[in-house]
Amino acid sequence: MQTSHTLLARSIHWSFIVLYLYGLSKQIGELDELEDNGLLLFEIFFATVFLVVVIVRYSYMRRFKTFLGAREPVHIVHYYFARSLHKAMYVVFILLPLSGLLIAALYTKGYQNEDELLMEAALGLHSLAAQASAFLILAHIAAAIYSRIKGEGVWSSMVPILKEDKPSDNETVKKIAAAEEQFYNKVESLFTRANK
Repeated sequence: MQTSHTLLARSIHWSFIVLYLYGLSKQIGELDELEDNGLLLFEIFFATVFLVVVIVRYSYMRRFKTFLGAREPVHIVHYYFARSLHKAMYVVFILLPLSGLLIAALYTKGYQNEDELLMEAALGLHSLAAQASAFLILAHIAAAIYSRIKGEGVWSSMVPILKEDKPSDNETVKKIAAAEEQFYNKVESLFTRANK
């Protein structure tokens, strides 16, 4: 049974973070910056590479279990919650470059004013995707840290440092984990009742 992600999976995961952070650091501030043809071409190239990397990452990573490395069975509600979070991240990671490419296409077709309806919609979608990606990444990081604190084993399957070797013995962590499990049971019972 596989308990850790492959070197390729970990490399894709961590190199994507570098690509995302680079994209954040070099983002343009104003639409009129695209008047520089070199910058416009670079933005198109970067968005295309980003999109290809996201699609390749999704195609490769979907073969792995969401909780690869977990020592204990994962509650079905927790599983679906985590899968939904991951899929939402992929959606916004695809929307980011697509909306960026749409902005570039509109700009080259003469829509160079932020107040024009099509450009405003494209910019709004791009901004929404950027904000959603930041929120989802923070949620993903928080969940990973929480999993590490609980000592579930999931952290160790992807992160090369601070590996956990057993579940936490901390009483507070155990109480929080038990409350979490009760919450998942209640959610499951709600869905079970709703489906009857």
